[in-house]
Amino acid sequence: MAQLHLPATLPSLFEDLPRTLEVEAGTVNEAIDRLDQRWPGMRDRLCEPGPQLRRHINVYVDRERAELETRLEHDSRVDVIAANSGG
Repeated sequence: MAQLHLPATLPSLFEDLPRTLEVEAGTVNEAIDRLDQRWPGMRDRLCEPGPQLRRHINVYVDRERAELETRLEHDSRVDVIAANSGG
């Protein structure tokens, strides 16, 4: 199973959401689907309609920049990073 690492901002929005969890998925998009099944509204936090990742959300799979269609291996590490904004 792929290991997901989520930004600190998400657990405060979804009850019982851990910062790190394992998910069975073949792509980043499927991983987000699995999260959204367990924590409805997760897809809306991470993706724009279309779908595409929101511009302030960066995803890395095994330290490489990823998109929704990026494939996941059984032992992939997926880091979801929320960019800081403001000024």
